[in-house]
Amino acid sequence: MATEVAGKSPESVQTERLAARLARDITGDVLFDRFSRGRYATDASFYQIMPMGVIVPKTINEALLSLAIARDEGVKVTPRGGGTSQCGQTVNDGLVVDLSKHLNKILSLDVASRTCVVEPGIVLDDLNRQLKKHGLWFPVDVSTASRATIGGMAGNNSCGGRSLRYGTMRDNTLSMEAALADGTLSRFGEVSRDLSDVNASDNLRALVRDMLDLGAREADEIAARFPKVQRRVGGYNLDALVPRNAPNNMAHLLVGSEGTLAFTTKVELKLWPVIRNKALGVCHFGSFYEAMDAAQHLVKLKPIAVELVDRTMIALGRDIAMFQPIINAAIKGDPDAVLVVEFAEEDQADNLLRLKQLTELMGDLGFGWNNDTRKWGGVVEITEPASQSGIADFRAAGLNVMMSMKQEGKPVSFVEDCAVPLPHLADYTARLNEVFAKHGTSGTMYAHASEGCLHVRPVLNLKLEKDVKTMRAIAEEAFALVREYKGSHSGEHGDGLVRSEFHESMFGTRLVADFREVKRRFDPEGVLNPGKIVDPPRMDDRSLFRFKPDYRVGELKTKLDWSAWPGAGGGFQGAVEMCNNNGACRKLEGGVMCPSYRATRNEKDATRGRANSLRLAISGQLGPDALASDEMMETLKLCVSCKACRYECPVGVDMAKMKIEALAARAASHGLTLRDRLVGYLPRYAGLAARFAPLANLRNHSPLLRKLFERFAGISARRSLPAFRSDIFVSPAETAGPEGGREVVLFADTFNRIYERENLDAALRVLTAGGYRVHLPKPTGGSRPLCCGRTFLSAGLVDQARSELDRLVAAFAPFAARGVPIVGLEPSCLLTLRDELASLRKDNDAKAVGAHALTFEEFLAREAEAGRLQLPLGTVAERAMVHGHCHQKSFGAFKPVEQVLRLVPGLKVETIESSCCGMAGAFGYGADTYDASIEMAELSLLPAVRKADPSTLVVADGTSCRHQIHDGAGREALHVARVLTMSLDRADTNSTSPAAKEPSHG
Repeated sequence: MATEVAGKSPESVQTERLAARLARDITGDVLFDRFSRGRYATDASFYQIMPMGVIVPKTINEALLSLAIARDEGVKVTPRGGGTSQCGQTVNDGLVVDLSKHLNKILSLDVASRTCVVEPGIVLDDLNRQLKKHGLWFPVDVSTASRATIGGMAGNNSCGGRSLRYGTMRDNTLSMEAALADGTLSRFGEVSRDLSDVNASDNLRALVRDMLDLGAREADEIAARFPKVQRRVGGYNLDALVPRNAPNNMAHLLVGSEGTLAFTTKVELKLWPVIRNKALGVCHFGSFYEAMDAAQHLVKLKPIAVELVDRTMIALGRDIAMFQPIINAAIKGDPDAVLVVEFAEEDQADNLLRLKQLTELMGDLGFGWNNDTRKWGGVVEITEPASQSGIADFRAAGLNVMMSMKQEGKPVSFVEDCAVPLPHLADYTARLNEVFAKHGTSGTMYAHASEGCLHVRPVLNLKLEKDVKTMRAIAEEAFALVREYKGSHSGEHGDGLVRSEFHESMFGTRLVADFREVKRRFDPEGVLNPGKIVDPPRMDDRSLFRFKPDYRVGELKTKLDWSAWPGAGGGFQGAVEMCNNNGACRKLEGGVMCPSYRATRNEKDATRGRANSLRLAISGQLGPDALASDEMMETLKLCVSCKACRYECPVGVDMAKMKIEALAARAASHGLTLRDRLVGYLPRYAGLAARFAPLANLRNHSPLLRKLFERFAGISARRSLPAFRSDIFVSPAETAGPEGGREVVLFADTFNRIYERENLDAALRVLTAGGYRVHLPKPTGGSRPLCCGRTFLSAGLVDQARSELDRLVAAFAPFAARGVPIVGLEPSCLLTLRDELASLRKDNDAKAVGAHALTFEEFLAREAEAGRLQLPLGTVAERAMVHGHCHQKSFGAFKPVEQVLRLVPGLKVETIESSCCGMAGAFGYGADTYDASIEMAELSLLPAVRKADPSTLVVADGTSCRHQIHDGAGREALHVARVLTMSLDRADTNSTSPAAKEPSHG
């Protein structure tokens, strides 16, 4: 008997047998460890179900083989793409099959007929990037386009913001290839009622015949009970089977089936010409009700979208750095709501005419900028493409902007996307707000006003039983309202675990019985993603929640300040729990986040995967001492601490800072490795190493020493370490420059001081040439130079980092108190004063130092804009390619780099669109991280540098970035300070340039 095998339970025996069979027959990843299973236990819903295991197949055949093995073992199978489902569609307790890593190709493209066939794991944005060069796109533009896969979109019958013109996923799916639960691979597409055009096996013909017969039998019931709104994505699409829709497309039955009927292997899509011209009108309203009432009138101008942004979303957006500029540009006054109306006709003149008509229509509806609140409003016209993109990005991030509240209660998705006919939208939303108020909460609303489908989230704390009961009550009352208005309780995000339970009240007993018949006919053994659409659990079954009734986080001893969030560890718990699994960290292009995921495509290496692991660890779900465990270190190993997530994650998950806490826990319980000591204590021994530079550099010149360093210190033999030098930077005096000049402090960081003093020499020359009085403060006690503690933080040595920062603050605070700017060259060091310093000290001196800390370029750009920068500059080159340091981008400090370089006469500045360089401090030197480091660099940075003409300047402010460029492309990259000194030299020689007073905008 199974229970007699080494005392193991039947379940564990089954799990081990399944894992062994999969590992033997599959070349893709077979993941059955606790950490991996935990990372796949959640999606973007509030549910969490631990799977038996996860497989990441390399081919479709491997995916089908895994399905066959699971079926043979009696194990459920759940296909998964980006894992961004709002309703729990992609979580289950069987085998999860992740199709996103490998099964992501365009299999065929017919440009003339505007069709393509794709694998299910291809991401929408990636598909559209490839289609764009052919003038085509797939227009079901969901807000999660940067990570949503076509297979997942087909499973949910996704809609997108422009469904008013382009329709839903169903409307744009021509056919699908899929395997039935028994392994039969079949093509599903258009069929005639007599099946004369079906070339298939007898079993498939019988299945299709049964489905068409069901459609004919239930045609009247379907017509009577299915909501008459475009955004109806609940239940199975039985209306695709009725005779009046002949020829019937069987693929449309699979669309929206949430992986419960068949396992998709190919999808044939209908494509559209790309949008070439757009015009946006941001309609302002002083009254939310009036905005909702106006939507039915605005759609008469035939826009392609009308999107709602409410007061709450605007307020939250103002607090998110990346969205502040577009809100300031697009929002006038203090609206209760805005409707973003988008026109996209081929002729831009037509779009501008409609924009004019929109303003006239708003006036006809009684709105004006000078009216009282109820009829206050008007139109802000947005015709500039960059601003249009900014609005689109803000709208797309809406779900997650709403989740950025740093409190226990969060906007919860469960009546998320109900859809009602437009004439009823104002009354429906008003009554829904009354329901929320009745239950002691409020809700956020935004999104698709053009379709009567709003993303609605009441604020609740699902750790509390009373709030779970409130959620249940709100759901029942909200769905009753939807039925009253003859709408759909599921208008975009599908059914999953949230809404499947309510199908009987929506569709009636007879149609729900038909749903069960369809499920049994396709999947008689219930192998495929059971519990969704038919035979679901209760939506408020807390045993299925992320925060189960016994969820607890014990008190943690943390090193950094997390007081902005609630929970244990001084708020560390709340910061970790901010991750709502939205998956923005899985984007493949644009911005920086998440460089390691872009290189590996592994869930483990996305910010989301790390945050989930941390949450499970601190709540005891991964065993004792999981926070400091080997598995946690493996989870965090490829995090390069780029800090992109603190800026680009819509809810501000700061994994770089969280990693410091995990490393500190590790150091406290396991001690330090030799590599940790070599990296962390660099500022302490750098002076001694410089005195014996030839000896310290022996390792670089000896293959034997390289191998020994790799073996004992974990430093890759394939890397040369930065060379120590005896002529390190030592400030000639505590001050330099004219006595009457404007004051500035120059922070001589460890890396530039001991490795590349040329940069500090250059910065000092630039500042003094500009007429500035430069201070180079020394520590108040002792002779060791000042340091920001960055290396200590990277090893989890927080107390030592605090000690370094204490010395620095003592030296810099008197200048900060006088308002003197503190300028640094190395972004990671300087920006430590604006970031980690505030997490280590809350006193006024630390705050003042952080407030006055500026990168070299931030300072120069500010001075130039104020007309105070007087630098005689000459021509040095025609072109410069610039790579931005991750921390510069994270803190909005990269644009000044471009501005300052454009001060150089005749220099064309081109930014390399790159994520992290991959070196990331000590990361790129690790024997176990070297390959990942190179993969990150090869995504875009190194190929771009290699293509650059030899006469082109390569510019990078980061020490690590310059070393990666040197190692990987054989080019010397320059700090901006050195480019400016070259320009000064040329001006001295040729006297060709007048003083630079403000940045060029060329």
